[in-house]
Amino acid sequence: MLYNLLYPLSGDIAALNLFKYLTFRAGGALITAFLIAFVFGPTVIAWLKKKQKKGQPIRDDGPESHILTKQGTPTMGGFLILLGLLVGTLLWADLTNGYVWACLFITAGFGLIGFIDDYLKVTQANTRGVPGKLKLLAEIVICTIAVFWINTIAGDGLAGKLALPFLKDVLLDLGYLAVPFAVFVIIGASNSVNLTDGLDGLATMPVIIAAGTFLLISYLIGNVVFSDYLQVTYVSGAGELSVFCAAIIGAGLGFLWFNAPPAMVFMGDTGSLALGGALGAVSVVTKHEIVLAIVGGLFVLETVSVVVQVASFKMTGKRVFRMAPLHHHYEQKGWAEPTIVIRFWIIAVLLALVGLATLKLR
Repeated sequence: MLYNLLYPLSGDIAALNLFKYLTFRAGGALITAFLIAFVFGPTVIAWLKKKQKKGQPIRDDGPESHILTKQGTPTMGGFLILLGLLVGTLLWADLTNGYVWACLFITAGFGLIGFIDDYLKVTQANTRGVPGKLKLLAEIVICTIAVFWINTIAGDGLAGKLALPFLKDVLLDLGYLAVPFAVFVIIGASNSVNLTDGLDGLATMPVIIAAGTFLLISYLIGNVVFSDYLQVTYVSGAGELSVFCAAIIGAGLGFLWFNAPPAMVFMGDTGSLALGGALGAVSVVTKHEIVLAIVGGLFVLETVSVVVQVASFKMTGKRVFRMAPLHHHYEQKGWAEPTIVIRFWIIAVLLALVGLATLKLR
């Protein structure tokens, strides 16, 4: 909004020329989103505690320690992230950019699904929430609309195409599989982050790391000179998503202040579904869906651990892990929660570096 209001005046006021630069506006979005989450955090948390009484319901089949250490902690803290993310993006992004609105549509839509899910869990005092099939259907509808929207903006040259990492300017035409594939990526990313959100701060920092990686990717992909130098596919307008990613980082850092062990609030599905969906949407716009699987490898690993556990138990009656998702396995092995969280953060950083390396190794 500030770009659209103030940059046209830069001819008369030279200082307003700053709003031309993505780096300046990305920094503004990050700081704004952080301050929104940080300043309003105590008020929102106090309100959630007052309304929720017993806090987020704790899984009966989860680690026994959680019943003692996490009982009474309020959920829906993802509202803080969404508030900071939306305000930061709307204030600093170019609001004539369709990619920004498509990503906000997915983020808000998934956040709404998560909010309803959290609300039902809290009010009904159980961990079931929205029925799985209904939740999946809602996610598919939102993603399908957004993917068609993104493809319309991209045009025939890029719509339905998949860029392959490590190869120079190679685009694979997915044809009729393009929309289902993009929908799968976004929903997969969303639910993978949701599965990872099981310990204090565990999902928040890897999301921040992934958002930082895609901030750089979207900036380079949306710049004609840099994309040509790196020999990657240029996506006109994708650079504006660096502002969106910066807002994710800022909101995530503001929330992490209250979510760091021991957490004062959980993000709940309100935050995890929205953040995962946001990352998936950015990867679809930038044609870096495969790179998302690398950068978000920690989320993939957590999801695979659940799939393997369920499949193994159904087929053989035996469990591969002591408990799934994977972070619970290490809890059962006696690892302290901060140890698990920090080591998983380290893995997330290493995977992000591998993902960034794909830009140059071609």
